[in-house]
Amino acid sequence: MELKKIIELLSYTLPSIITGIIAYLFFLTHIKSEEKKLKISLLKENQKESLPIKLQAYERMTLYLERINPSKLLIRVTSINNDKSAYVISLISTIEQEFEHNLTQQIYISDKCWSIIITSKNATMQLIKNTSEETSVTTAQELREAVLQKSLNRTSPSNTALAFIKDEVKNFI
Repeated sequence: MELKKIIELLSYTLPSIITGIIAYLFFLTHIKSEEKKLKISLLKENQKESLPIKLQAYERMTLYLERINPSKLLIRVTSINNDKSAYVISLISTIEQEFEHNLTQQIYISDKCWSIIITSKNATMQLIKNTSEETSVTTAQELREAVLQKSLNRTSPSNTALAFIKDEVKNFI
């Protein structure tokens, strides 16, 4: 008689236990699925909010590169007294000030892009310094002409960096 009661008890409890386990597994997968959906929606929302900020950072760095392009920099920054040394200092200081003004943009720009921008800045400053050290250049006006001539003969560092920025922006739009 006792075996009959145990079998009867098992016949009631075993389906309940199996149903409970199935329900637990179902709700567990459902909860995981909902968590994934929530993470994806939060990620999309973050991307919607951060994309305009990133684009603005790339725009500012594009403007910076345009402003330090030797052909535009030499037009914008003029020599007051035709002193070559003072003009070199003025040009390099303008490049550095512009860079410092945009320093925070590195948060929103890829590391590779940022290093290319720094390389472009340094190459532009080096171009100005090297040209000023040439013996044929004695005045600020001659320096301007020599730097412009060198800029025309080869691609400026700014243009190389601008091409990289354009490619990078195309990849995440």
